[in-house]
Amino acid sequence: MKKILTFCFLLFAFNVNAMEKETTFKKELFDKAQSEGKVVIISSWIKYCPSCAGQMKILQKAKREGKLSDIKFDNIEYFSFDVTNREIADFFNIQYQTTLLIFKGDNEVYRSIGETTEELIYEALKASI
Repeated sequence: MKKILTFCFLLFAFNVNAMEKETTFKKELFDKAQSEGKVVIISSWIKYCPSCAGQMKILQKAKREGKLSDIKFDNIEYFSFDVTNREIADFFNIQYQTTLLIFKGDNEVYRSIGETTEELIYEALKASI
């Protein structure tokens, strides 16, 4: 019985993480953000990926807070997508979930795979502003 309850708890926990994830990337919005001079964040995820959920929580926190001490994160546009969407993944040459890209203008200025450390992600955002 204990194993069944543990399994049900874990299944529920993974489903909660999966429900938080949604594809927000649209090419026209990406192009618009770039033309407006915004810093653009792209993150990839896949269903049931705990590191993806961790990275997304950090990005959501940065978006919600809009600032880190005296550094403002308000000129940033955030997009995410399911890495199984090959059209988007191929457009950015992304092959793995939990990939994080940062664009400044038309240039990719940061790329990481599997980064879930808040301090390092915030440093990358700060360096991109």
